[in-house]
Amino acid sequence: MADAMIRVPAEVRDRLAVIAESRRTSIRSLVQEFAESTLTEEERRERAEQTRAYLAEHFGVEVSDEESAAMGRRLREAFAREQGAAA
Repeated sequence: MADAMIRVPAEVRDRLAVIAESRRTSIRSLVQEFAESTLTEEERRERAEQTRAYLAEHFGVEVSDEESAAMGRRLREAFAREQGAAA
């Protein structure tokens, strides 16, 4: 795989270096991990539809748009609380 250069402000580079060091990895690995693990909006929609289809097929559970949105809010709130507790 050919390398590519990404230009970012010095402050961003320095922040990435701190994060990478705290995780005992390199900036290169950190950026690669981010790119591989971050879903686009379309990918998130596709996963949600796959999950709904799985729940319906295997458990007979139909999840409405409203239920899905409510669960998403609850998960985001729980994650925010967890992040706040870890700080």
